[in-house]
Amino acid sequence: MAWYPGAQRMELQPESDAQSAIRPTQFILHSIAAPWTARRMYEYWRDSSNLESHFGLGYEGDLAQYIGTQTRADANYTANRRPDGTGAVSIETASNLKHTDPWTDKQVEQLIRLGVWLHQHHGLPLRICRSHDDPGYGYHRLHSAWSSGGTACPGDARVNQFRKVVFPGIVKRANGQTAPVPPEEDSVPDMLNEANAGDLELTSGNWAGLSFRTAILLVGPVRHHVVVHLLFGDDTPANTVIEGRFYTTDKNGGDRSLYLPTQAYGAGGHQFTCTADLGAGRHLRFMVRARTPDNRPVRLLHRAVSGPFWTL
Repeated sequence: MAWYPGAQRMELQPESDAQSAIRPTQFILHSIAAPWTARRMYEYWRDSSNLESHFGLGYEGDLAQYIGTQTRADANYTANRRPDGTGAVSIETASNLKHTDPWTDKQVEQLIRLGVWLHQHHGLPLRICRSHDDPGYGYHRLHSAWSSGGTACPGDARVNQFRKVVFPGIVKRANGQTAPVPPEEDSVPDMLNEANAGDLELTSGNWAGLSFRTAILLVGPVRHHVVVHLLFGDDTPANTVIEGRFYTTDKNGGDRSLYLPTQAYGAGGHQFTCTADLGAGRHLRFMVRARTPDNRPVRLLHRAVSGPFWTL
């Protein structure tokens, strides 16, 4: 296990010894929506929840580490530990109850110091994570796969600070120069977050266009990273082929342009991702197809779509 020398060690048990090992490749920043000290966060993880972050940071810059950075913590959903053994290091930071306030100067300084150490000690690349499993630095709401039910964490003010102050500060202090921020990362993104809990029966072998709030996910010109989440019933045969594909149309639904389909199999939840530029006046949509071995229909129980997008 690796312990950051700049933090007070408040080790959680049995989590610190019982949870699986990871190879850290990401640093994800959170707001805890409570004006707590690092010690109060430790007490909360210890006494009130079996979920936790690696670090906690109070308003006054008091920083504590609860689990070694090579051990899984549970604050980042699918980023906690991936099948290949990689995972994210996480930090909870004190905030107001609605996580609408900015980080204090003392918090910003600690975040930069810790970010530099993670780069030097674990080799995290000095870039903002381009996808949910891309190594680098990010904040909780940046990628939907980092949250089980969608989140605004760490809040708009802190997202803006991350992009304009914290991350550039990590880069500058790590290598002595400021790395240019990619144009698409230069502004705080808007967030797509829609869902539809209505059951839908899918005829085997037929493509079906999906509505979430509406059938139109985005209207260009935008740059986006969109994730569609689909949940299929437990009675879906294991060898059922689930295919999802994004496509674009004009404003009337014509002039269709298809992306390549992505396959998944069987019951449960599946995700489909698209990262691309959407031209002016183009509409982004999504369709799904299920192919069962006996041609019987399957039932889609829930569908949601989320992700950041930038107006071009």
